[in-house]
Amino acid sequence: MARSDNKKLEAFVKWFRSATPFIHEFGERTIVIAFGGEVLTDGDMMQLAHDINVLVSLEIRVVLVHGTRPQIEEQLKQHGVQSKYAEGRRITDADGLKCVKEANGIARMEIEATLSTELANSPMAGADIRVSSGNFITAKPFGVRNGVDFIHTGEVRKVDVEGITRRLDDDEVVLLSPIGFSPTGDIFNLTLEDVATSVAIAMKAEKLIFLTETMGATDSRNKLVGEVTALQAQELLGSSPQAEDIRYYLPAAIRAVREGVKRAHLISRHVDGALLIELFTHHGIGTMVVLESPDKLRNATLNDVDGILALIDPLAERGILVARSRESIEKEIDRFVVLAHEDEVIGCAAMNPYQGEKLAELACLAVNPFYRDGGRGERILAHIEKRAKDRNFKTLFVLSTQTTQWFVERGFAEADVNALPAERREKYNHERNSKVYTKAL
Repeated sequence: MARSDNKKLEAFVKWFRSATPFIHEFGERTIVIAFGGEVLTDGDMMQLAHDINVLVSLEIRVVLVHGTRPQIEEQLKQHGVQSKYAEGRRITDADGLKCVKEANGIARMEIEATLSTELANSPMAGADIRVSSGNFITAKPFGVRNGVDFIHTGEVRKVDVEGITRRLDDDEVVLLSPIGFSPTGDIFNLTLEDVATSVAIAMKAEKLIFLTETMGATDSRNKLVGEVTALQAQELLGSSPQAEDIRYYLPAAIRAVREGVKRAHLISRHVDGALLIELFTHHGIGTMVVLESPDKLRNATLNDVDGILALIDPLAERGILVARSRESIEKEIDRFVVLAHEDEVIGCAAMNPYQGEKLAELACLAVNPFYRDGGRGERILAHIEKRAKDRNFKTLFVLSTQTTQWFVERGFAEADVNALPAERREKYNHERNSKVYTKAL
């Protein structure tokens, strides 16, 4: 076997083992997945079906909510009906409603057909996915807004939680279209995000996932935001331009987590396997919205030594940090703090005290590369600064070879080696030639 093949197998085994905690976590939990009708028109439904089959095989309870915008537009075009919009919603008149019904029927049948595939020698071999649809959504009219009558456009009034739960208990995938019915028998055209969010909240879903046209929400520099709290996401909407679908999905994600859904995700539908990457890896691939940050900054314990070494060792190999032995970390564990993302140590730092000279050293500051965009390094630094102040230290210093600019941008100033306390100066490694930076507290 070629060496490259061995590496691929080793990577697969490593990933599969790392995914095990997520498999345990999500089994028997409900996940709501929402996707636009473009998944069908672009021929991506089979790819999505492969990932849904993985979830079902892991006994994850799946609710799918599909959109129909391109299908409706095609039906309107065929019937010579003009599209009408107001406030970001379609105005659905009588002729438009006929097109909505036809489009939803076509989309639902295509999805059910794809999920019914059981081709040998394919990811769907032996799938046996049973799909259930029904009148699970009670709707009400959107009404007249700012003088505009939306007619047959509506919004979710109630979700039949018991009915959906029975189908999920029978190991079926529940497929919902963006339409709803009133107690008087009227049919209303709904939005994908309204149905998906309402269902996720009512079902107390573990996750709500939107498949998007872009990679996710972005900041003012047009850089992907990997994780945000509901409050931070609200601020993003006000301060940073977002793609069209993100402008609809991000408010829905905010609403979901504020009303009980544990996590909401925005991930690109154009990345093969994005659903699996987001669910079964630590770093994910898109934007995750949470009510409050799951990161906890706390004092380190001996149970954290492996996590600390996993952060320090790669940086030591690159010469960014000084290598530390397990024994030295265990001996000085009370000097360390760790930033834990649920059960994973994703950041650490140590404070070495020099009480007689009122100086404290910031050491071993490290953050997992997948989590560096969320201001976590700054959070750890602020914690060390506060700890030093609380113990009446006057100055915080750090030795750095490759990250000097990061410290300068955060208030540190370059100093001479003689600024170090005598004990630390004696241990200074002149071959390493680290620069010294200090910050008054």
